Formats: sequence, structure tokens, C-alpha cells
Amino acid sequence: MDNNCIKVHALTNNPTAAWKEISKNQKIIKLNVKIPSKPVEPNKVRFVCMSDTHSLMRNIVFDVPDGDVYIHAGDFTKCGQKDEVTQFNKWLMSLPHKHKIVISGNHELSFDKKFSEYFKKTVTSRHTSSLEDLEDEVPNYGNTKDNISDAVYTNNIKQYLTNCIYLEDSSIEIYGIKIYGTPWQPEFGGWAFNLERGEECLSKWNLIPNDTDILITHTPPLGYGDLVCSGVRAGCAELLSTVQQRVKPKYHVFGHIHEGYGVFSDGKIIYINASTCDINYIPKNLPIVFDVPLPEGQSKN
Repeated sequence: MDNNCIKVHALTNNPTAAWKEISKNQKIIKLNVKIPSKPVEPNKVRFVCMSDTHSLMRNIVFDVPDGDVYIHAGDFTKCGQKDEVTQFNKWLMSLPHKHKIVISGNHELSFDKKFSEYFKKTVTSRHTSSLEDLEDEVPNYGNTKDNISDAVYTNNIKQYLTNCIYLEDSSIEIYGIKIYGTPWQPEFGGWAFNLERGEECLSKWNLIPNDTDILITHTPPLGYGDLVCSGVRAGCAELLSTVQQRVKPKYHVFGHIHEGYGVFSDGKIIYINASTCDINYIPKNLPIVFDVPLPEGQSKN
């Protein structure tokens, strides 16, 4: 299917109303999954998924299951400070997985050039060295102003992620399995990797290759793991259309909405909200594990 076949939903700016309409033609299955007790079979690849750890790795009380590929779907820091990134990178090194894949989320301020440039430009125009006069433009969400300044003014932050494969609107093939990662989400509190709902979001989803087997986004698609505590939907209608109508991956892994943690299916695609932190920012949600058969002719050796 051509990318141009995906259209902006008429109610895209009201995702709760959009879902009320779309859900009439959706089959939603909530899956109860457990961490496997047995090692992965030789002819399968084990994926271990987490998200939204927010620099709270020291507070994690469970063991991260072993596997072939570790996936982190974003928000591995509180605001993208260099120290937070290096701490996360060190933690990644302690994990046993041969391959580790990471994307950014809205909290990785220093990874988003658009956010950093806007911040610096605004600071310069206001003749201030911090966020003192920018409360309305850039919210701090509980972080100190200096924390955000430090994050934004860190150059080439990606160089500190040495123990993983970092994906940003890019893909990698592992054992013949094609994986694509992208950090964007509909506008959410003025943080990083935010886009306007509709055409702007869709322009990023149009970059996802048709032959993607495992899709990693930070945002949920509309209707799957995106229900916030206030009862509204936060997912993206255009992402849902792209996933179901064009890309059709086997698995779609995401996070972002902590209270949406869990595994869902529409009967064809498995949707995984792997948020480790709950709504109170306690990292208590277990990693989600799944096994994928090796494609014909592929080996893990």
C-alpha cells in the first residue's frame, strides 16, 4: 500500500472522539502474558521490552530477563541530562542481551534538535541564561530549570550511548528480523519530539518501511495502551492507520502512557505498552517478553 493511502482522520485533534468512531470496527483483545520460565528455543529470537524508566533503574526490584534482543521504547531519562544518559548507558552494559535497541521519548530533551534550537533561540531573545523568564514557553515538569538548561546545552549527546543501537527514524535488521524505531508523538506538554496531530505526525509515520517486522515508537497508536487516568485517549489516529493498513508489523512496541501498560491485539498485530514506571513513577511494571521464529535461512550463530 502506498503511503499516500493513509489519510488524516477528521477527528484527529480529538483522539477520544476519534476512537469512539474507530473502535466500532476494531477487535481489541487484552492479553495476559508472563515472563517465560524456560530459555528461548534455538530457532527463535527472544525480545525483552521496557520503556519509561526515567533514570530510576536503581529502584527496579525485579531482574531483567535474559534474551537475544533488549528494547527500550524511550523516556530512559528525566530530562536528558548528560549524567542521566551516561548512567543509563552504564546500566545497559550490565544487561546480558547481545543486542540492545533504544529510542528516545519526550523526556530526552537533549536528543531533539528542534527542541534544543527552540530553547536556545528563546533564551537568547530573552537575554537570560536559564528558564527564569520562560515558564510559559517551556514547562519544567518537576525538573529544576538548571537541569533542563544542562540537558539542552549538551552537544552530541548520542555519543554517550555506546552500549546500544540507537534508532531515530531509522531501522536495523537482526537475525533477518527488520526493526524500525522512531521517537515522535502528538503534542504532549511542550516536551521533546512533539508534533502537531495530523499531517505533521503522519509525515513521520510515512517514513516507516512497509516490510517492518517490529515497530518501536514512543507514542501508542490510538486505542491500544493509550488510555490516561482522566479517561481520555492520548494515542495517534494516523499511527494506528499506518500500522494496521500499511506497515502491518508483527509487533508494535511503545510506552509513554504509564497507565496503559500491557499487551493487546487486534487479531493480527500485537501491541505492547512496555512502560516500566506506573502513573506514580514507580518502576514496578515487569518487562514484556516475546519470542519470534527465526526467518528461513537465518541463524543466531
